[in-house]
Amino acid sequence: MGAPAAILWDMDGTLVDTEPYWIECEHALVREFGGTWTDDDAHSIIGADLLDAARVLHDRGGVPLDPHAIVERLLDGVIARIAAGLPWQPGVRDLLAECRAAGLPCMLVTMSWRRLADAVIDAAPAGAFVGSVAGDEVEPGKPHPAPYLAAAIALGVEPADCIAIEDSPTGTRSALSAGCRTVGIPHVVALEPHPGLTILPTLQDVRLDELIELVTNGSGA
Repeated sequence: MGAPAAILWDMDGTLVDTEPYWIECEHALVREFGGTWTDDDAHSIIGADLLDAARVLHDRGGVPLDPHAIVERLLDGVIARIAAGLPWQPGVRDLLAECRAAGLPCMLVTMSWRRLADAVIDAAPAGAFVGSVAGDEVEPGKPHPAPYLAAAIALGVEPADCIAIEDSPTGTRSALSAGCRTVGIPHVVALEPHPGLTILPTLQDVRLDELIELVTNGSGA
């Protein structure tokens, strides 16, 4: 690829380190209803559409609530936790600033619902994102390509001309199947090598030109 048309960012675990908040809230909700929930259970739904995750909490965790109610309970908990301070992932803010200075549009593509996505966007550097796709506004969700296709359509660009940045197997499947060149930054769950996927340990000290070169050359551990 040449110069990218846009950078498409996943949110939880990629942009901000909120995955521990989600897992903590899942455990608390399951305990409230006397169910059982393991870290393996929590890891199995990372990056998934929130309603799909809620159905797992209902069926496997024994939470006797409607899936929408489960999602709202989880969102309440995560938003309350980020109100005390948003845990940005290493290198993210610097890379967002470089993108803005270069005139390279950034779009948020998250399975979190609008009210959480907006809370993160509001806490981001001004003008960091030109738009966003939230999980309650697109279906099907990740790992289906629909969220990334929706972002590309909103920007008026081809998915193949975009770089997607993700942290989970579910998210990378979504981005790759949409046709995006994809950068994986493993966080809670490991990522397996895949054609079109560049895996990096972190974005710390990764400059924009270096990121583009890595993706263009298909390199990365």
